[in-house]
Amino acid sequence: MTSDLLAPLDLAFWNIESAEHPMHLGALGVFTAHSPTAGAHAADLLAARAAAVPGLRMRIRDAWQPHGLLRPFSFGGATREPAEDFDPLDHVRLHAPTADFQAMAGRLMERPLERGRPPWEAHVLPGEDGVSFAVLFKFHHALADGLRALTLAAAILDPMDLPARRPRPEQPRGSRLPDVRKLPDLLRGRLSDVGRALDIGASVAVSTLGVRSSAALAAEPSGTRRTAGVVIDIDDVHVVRKAVGGTVNDVLIAVVAGALRRWLDERGDGSEGVAPRALIPVSKRRPRTAHPQGNRLSGYLIRLPVDDPDPLRRLATVRTAMDRNKDAGPNRGAGAVALLADHVPALAHRLGGPLVGQAARLWFDILVTSVPLPGVALKLGGHAVTEVYPFAPLARGQSLAIAISTYRGRVHYGLVADAAAVPDLDVLAAALSEEVETLITACAP
Repeated sequence: MTSDLLAPLDLAFWNIESAEHPMHLGALGVFTAHSPTAGAHAADLLAARAAAVPGLRMRIRDAWQPHGLLRPFSFGGATREPAEDFDPLDHVRLHAPTADFQAMAGRLMERPLERGRPPWEAHVLPGEDGVSFAVLFKFHHALADGLRALTLAAAILDPMDLPARRPRPEQPRGSRLPDVRKLPDLLRGRLSDVGRALDIGASVAVSTLGVRSSAALAAEPSGTRRTAGVVIDIDDVHVVRKAVGGTVNDVLIAVVAGALRRWLDERGDGSEGVAPRALIPVSKRRPRTAHPQGNRLSGYLIRLPVDDPDPLRRLATVRTAMDRNKDAGPNRGAGAVALLADHVPALAHRLGGPLVGQAARLWFDILVTSVPLPGVALKLGGHAVTEVYPFAPLARGQSLAIAISTYRGRVHYGLVADAAAVPDLDVLAAALSEEVETLITACAP
């Protein structure tokens, strides 16, 4: 294993972290248990397998010198490098039996990962019922994005029967000096980048005009977390999609908009005039190419029609907004602001990280992200996964983030909230299920 320089977006995630806003993503998998000792056996398996996975040995270290003649902006950056003293027992922890996996997950999600060693953890939670256990995986966003985290987690679960990976052609070893024959193309690329940056900046400015969000989606950081999970049948989603058109993702985002409306009205905050900006991350690499390491993310920004009382109009509004974003592409528009990280020197990331973290609230109001999962069954020690809830990091100044995964014919919503700001997260969770039923009813002839 060799060290590599953190990509600019990875470095941004590393530097905007604070004790109140840890920048790790998570996933809570619930397993069937063949015996009361299944959880302990699972913890032993995870630790034993983690020792053989190179990506789990990588720690992040500060880098205070440029890396190569063409990387002068790397001064003040960080590298991902092997930890010689790596001990998987420091990262895999077996907890006492619990009756509430989500309550435990919330308390564990609020704890930052230790930055001096490989930034990941696996927490095994035996169920008090003796017939189930759960595993909460935590990966720092600087170590892995959603696809990379899935790859690392899959490496310590039971082997999956996946199609063989196509071999990738070897890339020729690059020179430290630019190829003069490519300079015109490089120049055109730089000019294109400047134009794209101007477009993104203008779109961000426009996106702040006429914003009407809700105080319920903003929070002074308490450092606490609460999680919740909701499962809906993918067939129900297809009923709506086939009736009105659009994509599965359009329906799932519209469900979020309707659930927010129910939740705000029930808690007394009111939904009238509320149209919060939702950031919809977009991965810029394919699921089968989760290498090289480093985040490859852009995003779409849409206004959620929370204030519209009609469920089908809400869905139509979401569909139109998503179509408009797709037509423009993931490289432009306010949602693509993460791409600007590539044009910021490493030292500026380090010095400006806290300010960037605080600016997230000005850019978007809520994160709604989709995390892909394989279509095959996941197992650990022969115990099958029955539920998988993805959890996204919570940005500074925001009270709620929603992640979505589809697994084995069911959609799993994973909700993460500031526990002090959103003590009624269970109400929002219930509203998601209710909104699906509302959409089905509205689509009925």
